[in-house]
Amino acid sequence: MCGRTACSLAADNLRRACAYRDRRGRLRQPEWVRGERYQPSYNKGPQSSGPVLISRRHLHQDADSSERVLMDMRWGLVPSWFKNDDPSKLQFNTSNCRSDTMLKKSSYKGALLKGKRCVVLADGFYEWQQQQSGGKQPYFIYFPQTKDAMNEGTEGDEEWKGQRLLTMAGIFDCWEPPAGGEMLYTYTIITVDASKDVSFIHHRQVRAGKGLQAILDGDEAIRKWLDFAEVPTQEAVKLIQPTENIVFHPVSTFVNSIRNNTPECVAPIELGAKKEVKATPSNKVMLGWLKNSQEGSPQKKENDVPKWTSQFIHSPSPKKTSADILQQWLGKQREPAAKKRKV
Repeated sequence: MCGRTACSLAADNLRRACAYRDRRGRLRQPEWVRGERYQPSYNKGPQSSGPVLISRRHLHQDADSSERVLMDMRWGLVPSWFKNDDPSKLQFNTSNCRSDTMLKKSSYKGALLKGKRCVVLADGFYEWQQQQSGGKQPYFIYFPQTKDAMNEGTEGDEEWKGQRLLTMAGIFDCWEPPAGGEMLYTYTIITVDASKDVSFIHHRQVRAGKGLQAILDGDEAIRKWLDFAEVPTQEAVKLIQPTENIVFHPVSTFVNSIRNNTPECVAPIELGAKKEVKATPSNKVMLGWLKNSQEGSPQKKENDVPKWTSQFIHSPSPKKTSADILQQWLGKQREPAAKKRKV
């Protein structure tokens, strides 16, 4: 379950970071729709607005369905059939929808079958691990970043050289007030079973039914998810799978308050010390990113990806996974992770 994200890029750089190639192979940037409403944030929660990608054809019926636009939408889907004049009176939580029930529940089924698929954009998202002490330890989860992620380049550059945005599969809908008025665009983030590397954060015994975001890894997956005219629903849902191409680090409980909205929210800490990590060659990319919200990242290059977990624990065994390392951090205080069960 995703309850908090960060998206710190300014509107213009967010557009550049979402560059893609159209059917003719031309490099394009999606245009903003209602871009003036977008507000960067290190701490976004449900009911706030955030940036998403959709197919242009949802707005213009004669448009090429492969063309993309950026929109600022409210997080928490309000179904188009909702009859109350106040969308805040929706009686159930729609900030996330489980992949195994999204074609069964009326809140999502209609929109999904109409091709209302979107890609939710973020620097990364936060998850909290239950501690034996009763508290919760927050972690920031994101795509691996290349070493040149601090170099955002200039407006004329053909390729974006900043941070790589996390791209999550979502469903959106458009609700019209019964008495008339402005249309409200809202979205939900699809969740799947957590991958093995981060499943220790989402221990199923802590809260049943929780999962992690359905992450679309690579532009081809994004293209298929957005192009509803060329890729039917039954084909598109096959893209919804857990991914292991993510990294994470612990962050301060400063992020727990939604009122806190500074780079400190995503800054790495040392568990136990509860202080910001000193700059080292392996974490300068992240620390540089935190100091400049105008950065982003291209697709990762093999053998050029800093593993954030290594900046905290120096293990003699290179075969250990992120979960193994973090189990060491916790001092073997937690119970062994339960076997993953179906949502």
